[in-house]
Amino acid sequence: MPTTLLAFLGACTLIAASPGPSTVLIIKQSLHSRRSGFLTVLGNETGVFIWGVVAAFGLTALLTASEVAYGVMRVVGAVVLVGFGIQALRQARRTRGADDGVREGAPKSGWHSYRGGLLLNLANPKAAVFAMSFLPQFVPEGAPHLPAMVGLAALWAVYEVGYYGLYVWFVGRLRSVLSRVGVRRRLEQVSGGVLLLLGVRMALEG
Repeated sequence: MPTTLLAFLGACTLIAASPGPSTVLIIKQSLHSRRSGFLTVLGNETGVFIWGVVAAFGLTALLTASEVAYGVMRVVGAVVLVGFGIQALRQARRTRGADDGVREGAPKSGWHSYRGGLLLNLANPKAAVFAMSFLPQFVPEGAPHLPAMVGLAALWAVYEVGYYGLYVWFVGRLRSVLSRVGVRRRLEQVSGGVLLLLGVRMALEG
C-alpha cells in the first residue's frame, strides 16, 4: 500500500505539472488576489473529485461509448474555454482603461472564482476519460473497487489543492511586480490567448 500511494502521488505530481487550461485559469485568477486564485483551485479540484467519483461508478464509460455524448461535451468544453479566453482579453482591455484613468469594474465574488474553476474542469471531457483510465491502475489488489476509487479521487483532489496552492502563493509573492498595470495587462492577454487557442483546438479535435 505505501508503495502504491507513493507511485500514485508521483503520478499526480506529473499530471499537475503538465500545463493545461486549469493551470492557466488558476494563474490568471491569482493575478487578482490569492483568495481568487485559491478558490479557483478549490473549484477545479471539486471537479476532479466529481469526475473521480463518476469514474468509480463506471459512468464515464457511457461517455466514451457514445460518440454523440462525447462530441457534445467537447463542443461545450470548447465554448467554455473560448468564453474564458474572451473574458481574459476583455479584462486586459479594462486594465488598459484603468491605466488611462478609466475606472475598472467591481471585483468578482469568491463564488465567481470557485464556479469558474469547477465549470472549466467539468466541461472538459478529457478529464472524465482520464479519470476513468488513471484511477483503476492504483487500486490495490483485493481492495473493494468503489471505496478505493473514491478514496483515490479524494486524495488526488486534496493533493492538487496543495500543489496548485503553491502557484497561488508564488504569484502572490510576485504581486508587487505583477500588479503593475502594464505587466498585468500582458499576462491577461497571454492567458486569454492561450485559453482561446485551447478552446479552438478542442473544438476542432475529432
